[in-house]
Amino acid sequence: MRAMTYRGPYKLRVEEKDRPRIEHPNDAIVRVTLAAICGSDLHLYHGLMPDTRVGHTFGHEFIGIVDEVGPSVQHLQVGDRVMVPFNVFCGSCWFCARGLYSNCHNVNPNATAVGGIYGYSHTTGGYDGGQAEYVRVPFADVGPVQIPDWMHDEDAVLLTDAAATGYFGAQLGEIVEGDTVVVLGAGPVGLIAAQSSWLMGAGRVIVVDHLTERLAKAREMAHAETLDYDELDDVVVELKQQTDFLGADVVIDAVGAEADGNALQQFTGPKLKLQGGSATALNWAIDAARKGGTIAVVGAYGPIPNAVKFGDAMNKGLTLRMNQTPVKRQWPRMFEHVLNGHLTPRQMVTHRFPLEDIAEAYHVFSAKLDGCIKPLVVPNAT
Repeated sequence: MRAMTYRGPYKLRVEEKDRPRIEHPNDAIVRVTLAAICGSDLHLYHGLMPDTRVGHTFGHEFIGIVDEVGPSVQHLQVGDRVMVPFNVFCGSCWFCARGLYSNCHNVNPNATAVGGIYGYSHTTGGYDGGQAEYVRVPFADVGPVQIPDWMHDEDAVLLTDAAATGYFGAQLGEIVEGDTVVVLGAGPVGLIAAQSSWLMGAGRVIVVDHLTERLAKAREMAHAETLDYDELDDVVVELKQQTDFLGADVVIDAVGAEADGNALQQFTGPKLKLQGGSATALNWAIDAARKGGTIAVVGAYGPIPNAVKFGDAMNKGLTLRMNQTPVKRQWPRMFEHVLNGHLTPRQMVTHRFPLEDIAEAYHVFSAKLDGCIKPLVVPNAT
C-alpha cells in the first residue's frame, strides 16, 4: 500500500509499505477514504516529539471503510463506513470505565500518562496512522462507529479529533451563562472551541491569533470578537482592558507547543528543545484569566518541563483543567449539534491534497501558505 512515512524533521515521503494485517482477534483493517493533517502533526514534522521513528506513518484523523475484521469483532462488518477516534483504547480498564479513553492503561507501554494515539510516535504507542491507504484499528468493537447517513465525510473526519478537541476545551472551561471566554488560537481547534463556547452559555467570546485569514474565519464561523496580537503592545493588557480589568472568566489554550508571540519561549522550546514547546499561550492564559477563573488546556505540549507561571496561577486561585480529548465521549452531543447546524466543522477546511502530494501539504500547512487553515488528505485521489 502507499503511505506517508517519516524520514526525519521536515522530511516526509510517500512509499510502499506492507498492508497492515489482523494481529489480534478484535482488530479491523480500514481502507482510508479521507484523512486530515492536524496542527499537532506539525509537532512531529518539526521534530518536537520524542521517539518519532523513521518509517512511522502519521495521521490520527481519518475515516474509511472496513476492509477486514478479526474473528472476535461483533459490531462492525466489512463494508461499514466508519469514523475512528484518535484515541486507541481498550474500553475496559479503570480509566476507560470512567470515560477517560485518552488515558487508557492497556494500550501504551511507553508512558504512564497518555494512552495510545494513531500515528503519533512511539511515545504514544507506536501505532501507524491514517495518512495511508489502509490502517490497522485495534479494539475495533470499542473505538470506531458507523458514520450516520446524514453526516458529511468532511464533518466526520474532523470529529475524530480537531472538532472534538475544540468542544472538549469549552467543556473543560465549565462555562456558565454569561461568562467571558477567551480562546487563544484560531486554528481548527480554537474555531470549534469558540463555536462551542456559545453553546455552553458564554456571553462573550474573544479569539486571539495573528493570522488574518484565521481571525476572519473566527468572525465568520464563530461570530467571535477577534484580537490580532501583532497589532497590540501587550495582548494581556488589552484583554484586561476589555474585561473591566478583571480578566476573562475562562481562557482556552488551543495553541500548545509551537505558540508564537515570545522570542525567548520560541528559542528555548521549538528551536533548542530545552522545553516541551513554547509556553507563550499558556502563560498568556494565566495572566489573562481573572482571579478564581478557569483555564482549559487542549493545545498539545511535549513531555519535558515548560517555563510556566505556575506561581501566578496558584496565587490567583485559578483552576487548570486539561487532557487529551476522550473523543468518543463527546460524540453523542456533538452529533446532535452538527445535525442541527450549531457546529460546522467542515466550514474550516481550506485545502484538499492527494496522498501523493502529502509532503507539499505539510509544507503548505506548516508555513501557513495560501491561507491554509485545515488541510485534508485523499488517499485515492486521481
